[in-house]
Amino acid sequence: MEENRDRPRLLPSSFRDPGGFLFTHRGVIYRQVNISCKEYYDELMESGLYDSLIEKGWLIPHQEVSLPEHGQDHHYKTLLPEQIPYISYPYEWCFSQLKDAALLTLDIQLEALRHGMILKDATAYNVQFHKGRPVFIDTLSFVSYMDGDPWIAYRQFCQHFLAPLMLIVQCDFRLLHMLRAYIDGIPLDLASQLLPGKSWFSYSILAHVHLHAKTQKQFENSAGSANQGRMVSMSRARLEGLISSLQSAVQNQRWKYAGTRWADYYDETNYVDRSMLHKEELVSRLLAECEKSDTPIAADFGANTGKFSRLAEDAGFYVLSQDIDEVAVDKNYRKTVDDNEDSILPLMLDLTNPSPGLGWVNTERMSFMERQKVDVGMALALIHHIAISNNVPLNYIAELFAKVCRYLIIEFVPKSDSQVERLLATREDVFPDYNQTGFEAAFFPYFETLQKISIEDSERTLYMMRVKK
Repeated sequence: MEENRDRPRLLPSSFRDPGGFLFTHRGVIYRQVNISCKEYYDELMESGLYDSLIEKGWLIPHQEVSLPEHGQDHHYKTLLPEQIPYISYPYEWCFSQLKDAALLTLDIQLEALRHGMILKDATAYNVQFHKGRPVFIDTLSFVSYMDGDPWIAYRQFCQHFLAPLMLIVQCDFRLLHMLRAYIDGIPLDLASQLLPGKSWFSYSILAHVHLHAKTQKQFENSAGSANQGRMVSMSRARLEGLISSLQSAVQNQRWKYAGTRWADYYDETNYVDRSMLHKEELVSRLLAECEKSDTPIAADFGANTGKFSRLAEDAGFYVLSQDIDEVAVDKNYRKTVDDNEDSILPLMLDLTNPSPGLGWVNTERMSFMERQKVDVGMALALIHHIAISNNVPLNYIAELFAKVCRYLIIEFVPKSDSQVERLLATREDVFPDYNQTGFEAAFFPYFETLQKISIEDSERTLYMMRVKK
């Protein structure tokens, strides 16, 4: 069995690319370059494009390595890319993250043209957030550019980036979640139908969504025309004009924050200053006492705008700062950008409906449960929302946390707390087991309690737990 675990394993997310694939070996991710991609890979490395992208911080760097244990079928090179602590997906990003990823993709496209190459792919899945900024991860997306070539990834860019951004701004942020249903991006004809009538008077929406959708439909309905339409010649000047137009279209998408329940939580919380200060001191101390792995990761569940995520960062963790509120996540991300924070990754997460496995046999995009293995989880002022607002039994919650983290710092908020009273104000109290005794009865079979501390000037209790082996 040990030999099987050590054997290189193909990652399901990369099987579609004939130029190469990703695989893991002893917990490390590698990329194979196939012989069919030799010409393009050599051009990337020799043209100066790779060096330029690395200098700008736009492409994940790699080393060429030898891996004797790896099979040599179609093999040209084996690459060891810089490892990314956590893989996230576009439907888990906030508006500003998707916008920054779109602008990065266009910047890379223009830089590639300057070196005689072009992107064959413009999927949002080619971007990850690393060290506080978006970075392009698909080294094999670059191919040679010949004058007159169109940008074959134009439609893909519009489906993965432009249409979702416009739907958020023009309609509702929740439409971003359609990216779960459409793994290849939101269809342009659907986006065109969903956008309001006034959008026809915006040049960028008219050109890149409405008319693009109509042209695409015409090619699909004309026998033999689809391939011909995609191969229409385009001068370099016109191609650069297209990219410039897309840049303006993306830059002009400005989302005005809607009023949400939790975006201003810390301004409205019932904590007095002394209680909040004591809670911060306790959390900082408990984080410092957690045993860390070589690459320590903390997950702040219900992070809001990241107040406690930053305490985890100060304690030396890479922090997944996750929340259900889109405005809170966006504010959190903007702060990481403004303050140059490189160890906090804000993400959208609904713990009651986390990201499932998607794509071919549900394996191309890993589920939340497959990816979420962390050293310490923080669930601060959260459990009452899951248990009471969503009717999730306490033992179910305990089981979830036991599956995703080794340590757990969790805050129990009793029914007498004003925040819980607010939740129960408009519904019948059908939660007889929601009390401290019931909480401990649910969690203690899964965790051993290392510390149990009352928070000053409140009725809340903070627990530090460790998963039982």
